[in-house]
Amino acid sequence: MKHERIVILTGAGISAESGISTFRDQGGLWEQYRLEDVATPEGFRRNPDTVQAFYNERRRQLQEGVEPNAGHKALARLEQHYPGQVLLVTQNVDDLHERAGSCNLIHMHGDLLQAWCEVCHQPSDWHEPIEADSVCPACGTTGRLRPNVVWFGEMPQQMERIQGELAACDLFLAVGTSGQVYPAAGFVELARSAGAHTVELNLEASEMNSAFDEHRHGRAGEVVPPYVEELLGAP
Repeated sequence: MKHERIVILTGAGISAESGISTFRDQGGLWEQYRLEDVATPEGFRRNPDTVQAFYNERRRQLQEGVEPNAGHKALARLEQHYPGQVLLVTQNVDDLHERAGSCNLIHMHGDLLQAWCEVCHQPSDWHEPIEADSVCPACGTTGRLRPNVVWFGEMPQQMERIQGELAACDLFLAVGTSGQVYPAAGFVELARSAGAHTVELNLEASEMNSAFDEHRHGRAGEVVPPYVEELLGAP
């Protein structure tokens, strides 16, 4: 076994292959709204109905006809069969990694299939629309639920654990991420400073391209499976 502790960061690129719109898609869902209106705490305070409707639609689309692709499945296979530790950290709020079979997983930007209560600060599994009269399953409060999604200006989830795992890993993979959004864009430097080998698997060179030791460019569904097989076959 060449590596004992692997940390994998995934971004919007891997989910885009399954048909989920990214921020940068032309004509996609995000292009119909200003990010300031639907992806910030201030936007939610100004117009909660618009924000809820936006995420209700995203939640509906996620559950209708979107499936994990070969990239998701390969990463799940790596976790299931690799003799060392494999941790998956995703910037995506969809559940495609879970559906593919990944279990050791951190959603640093939250989970679209959860609601967050502004009163008791507890997440709850939530697959239906969040309405103005929705009741928190944890504390029973009415009308104080929002999507459990990290908006601009908010702190990503489980950062202390993520940083500890990066400091301890000896292989870091970045899959389908642009390298434009911090703190995730800085993960490769944290891993390198700990002595990890760093590999970028991306459609094209990211903005952090020079920080990686190795590069595999192409669609995640095409480049991730063979790389996983290399890892599984390594002595």
